[in-house]
Amino acid sequence: MQSQFTFTLILLTAALAAAWAGGGDSEAGPFESHADVGAPSIPGSFECDSVSGACRMTASGENLWGERDAFHFAWNRVSGDLLLECGVEWIGDGKNPHRKSGVMVRASLDADAAYADAAVHGDGLVSLQFRREKGGPTEEVRAPLAGGRRIRLERDGDVFSFSLDRDGSGFRPVAALSVRLPDTAYAGLFLCSHDDSVTETAVFTDARFDVTPAAPADRRIVESTLEILDLRTRERAVVLREKRHFEAPNWSRDGKTLLFNSGGQIFTVPVRGGEPRLLDTGDANRCNNDHGLSFDGKWLAVSHSPADRSLIYVLPASGGVPRLVTESGPSYWHGWSPDGKELAYCAERKGEFDVYTIPVSGGVEKRLTNAPGLDDGPEYTPDGKWIYFNSVRTGLMKIWRMRPDGSDQQQMTFGDRHGDWFPHPSPDGRQILFLSYDASVQGHPANRDVCLRLMPAGGGEPEVVAVLFGGQGTINVPSWSPDGMRAAFVSYRLVSPVPEKTQAGP
Repeated sequence: MQSQFTFTLILLTAALAAAWAGGGDSEAGPFESHADVGAPSIPGSFECDSVSGACRMTASGENLWGERDAFHFAWNRVSGDLLLECGVEWIGDGKNPHRKSGVMVRASLDADAAYADAAVHGDGLVSLQFRREKGGPTEEVRAPLAGGRRIRLERDGDVFSFSLDRDGSGFRPVAALSVRLPDTAYAGLFLCSHDDSVTETAVFTDARFDVTPAAPADRRIVESTLEILDLRTRERAVVLREKRHFEAPNWSRDGKTLLFNSGGQIFTVPVRGGEPRLLDTGDANRCNNDHGLSFDGKWLAVSHSPADRSLIYVLPASGGVPRLVTESGPSYWHGWSPDGKELAYCAERKGEFDVYTIPVSGGVEKRLTNAPGLDDGPEYTPDGKWIYFNSVRTGLMKIWRMRPDGSDQQQMTFGDRHGDWFPHPSPDGRQILFLSYDASVQGHPANRDVCLRLMPAGGGEPEVVAVLFGGQGTINVPSWSPDGMRAAFVSYRLVSPVPEKTQAGP
């Protein structure tokens, strides 16, 4: 199939566009220039075919890692939001399995510059690599499965999103995180042999390079993406993506539908994707992101603010008239007991936020925690023996558990690197999925670098299963699939309010 270099550069100079279309610099093709960065011992080369659009790069370089890099780079110096996408085909078996090539956005041509890239390694590993500050360490987030046909790196302000098309079926998100680079940066294609004594060669095919004007931070709009994470393979799939704010997915008990809230209302969408549908919640039309279905799937609890405080209501899962459960507020629902007789929730009373339970029929609430500071996010295990919650009582938000009567309160996560929120027991009760922020973050704000972590229900070292830009609204409520194989969550981007990016020929 013929390759094509799709070059939609809204800010591209007329001279550069003419050079590519008219043959111009036969080496650089649609790029301003190319050169070695970090002084590899063997000079690199780069050329593009103006007919097919395929570009071929040969380079040496000790590594693209650590605190300094050595590689070859073909770039355009551009300002704005970016989308870089291509296929990478290695030529030959190669000497080092860690040779890497792909697309990059870089603060400067200094060897120790801050950057973010999507890298394809010689052994099939694909990863998002990044250095957050000049001279700092390089970090990475690896794709869960090796290999792939196409890579995509997007920049929206300071947020870089990495997606991968493994088999031609479409791009799936891999990771997103913040790397602060200058608005005007170097963006393009790179190759590093990972052995300074040899050169390696790669061909970039069907490439795409989009640039759009970047809006100031206070003018960007939220783009929400409802995703499903396969907890066996760690692959992610998009169910719904819209330029509006929505939150807190909750899985129906038949496994076919997801519920989420947006603009104070509850919506449903098929797990396979499709158009969202508004669920009839009667007068409860100021719902926040604390809602969820009973274990038998017949009832829905919502947290609705009829005036200036949140109260908890129950209504049929298919929609209907809401019935008030909590007389006092603010009260924020988080869990059903397995027998459907009680609700667990976070409530503020006399200046303290604690965990409470109350009969679904209403009545007297019971306070389960009394430690100073916030106790939040209570959720029952499927066997009803424990309530997991998050508490700041030891100085940093951590996951805890207790018996349903409030006794035997135990800390479950530890360490000083993360603040942990919203624990969700799996349907078989064996694992806990929760949201983690960097320890420097106060509370659970929106639009931050976060990760989803998974740990055994009885305790143990948590494992990172997803890295994303999100936070408040990502996974506030129970979000496991009924079979325990998947989890739903929402990730976010702050995008410029411009028309959709379009493709165009060179």
